[in-house]
Amino acid sequence: MDTGVPLASVKSQIFEAVLGFLPVWVQISVLALIVLAVLASWVVKLRRRIAGRRATRAGQAVRTTAQDGQGTGADHLGPYAPPRQEETGADFLGSYAPSRQRGNGSA
Repeated sequence: MDTGVPLASVKSQIFEAVLGFLPVWVQISVLALIVLAVLASWVVKLRRRIAGRRATRAGQAVRTTAQDGQGTGADHLGPYAPPRQEETGADFLGSYAPSRQRGNGSA
């Protein structure tokens, strides 16, 4: 009894059609490379998960891809970031700034 519904998805049918034109040794090589890529991605994810858990247990910050001084996502503007202004003039008095003394009795 034919229901008219294909058992395989369109993607798998296209994949089989493309591989069907190749020699058997190439088919096996392609499939082995795909399996190797999947396994490698699992290993990388597992290592990152383990490193994250170790970092949280040790109380250390989790290492991210951004370098020190760089933001990530919306914080990182790259070359479009405005130039950093150094504190100069009246905004920055350095050693000449008045010291903050508490309880000196003056109003």
